[in-house]
Amino acid sequence: MKPDLFEAPDYYLLDDLLSEEHKLVRDAARSWVKRDVSPIIEEYAQKAEFPTQIISGLAEIGAFGPYIPPEYGGAGLDQISYGLIMQEIERGDSGVRSTASVQSSLVMYPIYAYGTEEQRKKYLPSLASGKMMGCFGLTEPDHGSNPSGMTTNFTDKGDHFLLNGAKLWISNAPFADIAVVWAKNEEGRIHGLIVERGMEGFSTPETHNKWSLRASATGELIFDNVKVPKENLLPGKSGLGAPLGCLDSARYGIAWGAIGAAMDCYDTALRYAGQRIQFDKPIGATQLQQKKLAEMITEITKAQLLAFRLGQLKNEGRATTAQISMAKRNNVDMAISIAREARQILGGMGITGEYPIMRHMMNLESVITYEGTHDIHLLITGWDITGISAFK
Repeated sequence: MKPDLFEAPDYYLLDDLLSEEHKLVRDAARSWVKRDVSPIIEEYAQKAEFPTQIISGLAEIGAFGPYIPPEYGGAGLDQISYGLIMQEIERGDSGVRSTASVQSSLVMYPIYAYGTEEQRKKYLPSLASGKMMGCFGLTEPDHGSNPSGMTTNFTDKGDHFLLNGAKLWISNAPFADIAVVWAKNEEGRIHGLIVERGMEGFSTPETHNKWSLRASATGELIFDNVKVPKENLLPGKSGLGAPLGCLDSARYGIAWGAIGAAMDCYDTALRYAGQRIQFDKPIGATQLQQKKLAEMITEITKAQLLAFRLGQLKNEGRATTAQISMAKRNNVDMAISIAREARQILGGMGITGEYPIMRHMMNLESVITYEGTHDIHLLITGWDITGISAFK
């Protein structure tokens, strides 16, 4: 088993901008990844299995709802701390970060922001501790980039709601205890419902044969006349803006997380370039490899500055959906480009499980698509700067 020798690049001395709390939170997550994720992640990716034994560790480093107030089990941290945790976890693996992102931004956040006090007290402490795991049901087999077209629906049956439909590409679905599901009522208005495992007619078949996010559990949510208690409706917000508000938080975490994957690829390539001898000298001494490495650290540094400023805006309540969209698109695109260049520096060794690069590259092919595709985010920016929607 190879030791995790990762050293984080900080070319513009961003550590000077972080508080002591930020650095303590980040370093705790970094140490945990080195100890509990790096030694096992290649094995679990190869066998396409999520390592459920790390759930308690994720909870211990505050990865589940870090910005949720302590009275509900969260750590009460700021948004930069949340981003740094996601960065460190995705440095380990995008699939593990997906598990934390879903739990925090797509399950705990809507319950905290849109739920009742009873719902907060019932679910949030257990979710924060990892004793309960959740998933988020928005995407459907026929409705991905256009979630407003969803067909999953519920009807009022007097003492309960009757839920029917299906959701697809749902992280955590195979083992989730609850699902925050978005469905239309009889008037066509979108609402959130908390669906619990064990409710009759609710099933979560696992998705197999993935080439990407292999160490993450992905599945479907099937609702066949599921009776949902009326107290499980999230009353605080309805309409498409409700789930999109959750996606804002998740996309923000991804903007930081992708930096972690890029850092890992860069650090691996830099170390390899100094050790691999060809033509009697390290390949890092050649102009072409130095060009690749110099461009990598430049793009990572730009992404770090983008994420940090966005974190400041999030803390101030001023970050817009379009700003979050830009950071998600840019940083994931940056990371996947660096993964591809790093693979070339390693040559044939880059495709093996001896190094993390090919795993990151495959994972990022999903990250660049989920939570809004690269092209959709381009159109969000285009809409924001022109005032003209290309979606209609």
